[in-house]
Amino acid sequence: MIKVKVSLQPIVSKVNLPTVLKTAILPGDSKETLFIATQVGEIFYIRDGSVRIFLDIRTRIVKLGTSGGYDERGLLGLAFHPGFYNNGLFYLHYSSAGTQGPGALSESFSPDPCDPKTLNLTWKDRDTQYDHIDTVEEWTLPSSGQPQKRRTLLNIRRPFSNHNGFNSLNFSPETGKLVLTTGDGGSGYDPFNLSQNDMEIAGKIVEIDVGKHTLIQNPPVVTRFHELPVPIQETLSVVAKGVRNIPGISFQKFHNQYIKYVGNVGQDLVESIFSFNQNNPLPVTQLVQAYLMQAETNQEGLVNFGWRSWEGIFPTQIIKDCTANPALTEKTMAYYEEAVRDSVTRLQPVTSYYHKDPRTDKFQGTALTGVQAYMGNNIPALTGSVVFTDLSRKEETKSPAKGVLAYTRLRTDGRPNDFSVIQTDYHFGNQSAYYVSLGTNLDQTKLYLGVYGSMKVTDFNQGTIFEIIP
Repeated sequence: MIKVKVSLQPIVSKVNLPTVLKTAILPGDSKETLFIATQVGEIFYIRDGSVRIFLDIRTRIVKLGTSGGYDERGLLGLAFHPGFYNNGLFYLHYSSAGTQGPGALSESFSPDPCDPKTLNLTWKDRDTQYDHIDTVEEWTLPSSGQPQKRRTLLNIRRPFSNHNGFNSLNFSPETGKLVLTTGDGGSGYDPFNLSQNDMEIAGKIVEIDVGKHTLIQNPPVVTRFHELPVPIQETLSVVAKGVRNIPGISFQKFHNQYIKYVGNVGQDLVESIFSFNQNNPLPVTQLVQAYLMQAETNQEGLVNFGWRSWEGIFPTQIIKDCTANPALTEKTMAYYEEAVRDSVTRLQPVTSYYHKDPRTDKFQGTALTGVQAYMGNNIPALTGSVVFTDLSRKEETKSPAKGVLAYTRLRTDGRPNDFSVIQTDYHFGNQSAYYVSLGTNLDQTKLYLGVYGSMKVTDFNQGTIFEIIP
């Protein structure tokens, strides 16, 4: 891989933790505008070098940071309709205020291969044992006036506070449908195996046909597809399962088709970036019909990233310290039978990077926070590549922490590829610099990086947005 060095050009600073960075053309305007969504519920846009408020839904967001400041809830997704310039429609995904519950488990979870009941847990009493409710909404920007909510598309009850997806809404240029990337619902190791269960909304990539059944206003709060009214089921298709947590989806046009890129955040060992070009998602009505008839579903068109039995290229491991040698760790396979079952159907990653890596030209990762295709020519060495970000180099997490930029490419033979770290010339000094989000403009010729000075959402105004330039 070619060594690449870039500059980080600050665009705006002192913003709250940015979860979404993307551009759109405002109705009546003639140029693209950069929008920034923050975890606490603000949406800004940049105009003539100044920051302007587009929408503030902080009062609609669940109270964040109640357990020490770190949180994975909040405003998680923002997407503009392909016809936004004419119809003013845009979409939000966020954790709703006033919906807090006690959580699905009273204690932390770790699978024990010697104790079968830990491998077959069931999420019981879902109406009361949950953490919060996530909502997906359609909003409109009138020709004059403030944005207004039009309707709710989905209300999803979540078992735990983490793994809700982030940068979780994007429109597919291939199908014109809204794509929702959900996480597995949280905790660790996906205790209830929601990601592999076809009826669970958690752990999936879902397409929503926002042009169908537009008069439905308030869908019920659910966790499973078959609990939805049939007209809402008819708007949904499942693109992929086996998701742990995904920082959105990126589409790269190649000849007459689109390659889709997603990154699956790892558990203990590895972060993984996947690509696929299949585009035959399974209608939810078809999945529900098979479920009700207790019949097998033809899943030929369904992408499976392998979680919870596979963490990227590895069968999911439980890591413990070696009592005889504390410098080493013992790794035990968590879900052997499931790993065997999913070994053939799962998708192989394009590239992987590791939480421990002794190679001098690599880095020890923490968590994948962004994956974007780059089609610009300003940084020729990156043209046609896939750029990704990690939250923080593990060897630098003492003080100050600093994130990582890297890139990879698809191999022509379809085999997994290596990756290369992208060097930057920006000096953050003694300030921590967690790389929390990665975005692009409409034609993928520009890249934007969101950096935050803390891991706590309650440490306000510590964010800077950069453009990645030659």
